[in-house]
Amino acid sequence: MIGSIKGKIILKTEKFLLVETNGVGYKISVSPDVLSKAKKLGGEISLWTHTHVREEMLDLYGFIDREELEFFEMLINVSGIGPKGALSILGIASIKTLKRAVATGDTAYLTKVSGIGRKTAEKIIIELRDKIANDASEKSGVSLQGELDAMEALKSLGYSQNEIREALKKITPTENTNIKIKEALKILGNK
Repeated sequence: MIGSIKGKIILKTEKFLLVETNGVGYKISVSPDVLSKAKKLGGEISLWTHTHVREEMLDLYGFIDREELEFFEMLINVSGIGPKGALSILGIASIKTLKRAVATGDTAYLTKVSGIGRKTAEKIIIELRDKIANDASEKSGVSLQGELDAMEALKSLGYSQNEIREALKKITPTENTNIKIKEALKILGNK
């Protein structure tokens, strides 16, 4: 199986990158976070990869860091979550925030993903909580309700879900929702 790829970006779309290595172009599905970090065409990129084999297909999924790859692999082991669904989940927040949502049992946060209902979110929490519970630092920290409130406020101002997620990933975690909104607006205003 292909575990990592380093090469030149020869095509960049909304859902995948085409990375050329030694004359071979690999189509690699990636999260919005990876797309935002990917350089322009012709730039070098190094990705950790997951090779997903189905009956008649072989798909590659790419990640900037190994922690993201490991969380992706945990998600696809939950029954009912496929690779595309796992990428969508990774697109809503940072790994730290997602792990905190799972550790605290916050189904409302996980249901923000299109196609993830309450039952699927509960299944993710039940199956993954024990796997990430050993990391005590993930349980402590900021309430996810504040982040949900900030997302709703920014959405009401006309920003898209993707813009909001990217901005919230870049700000320092805080309990104060107003501070989150102000910092996110600064980031969104600079685009």
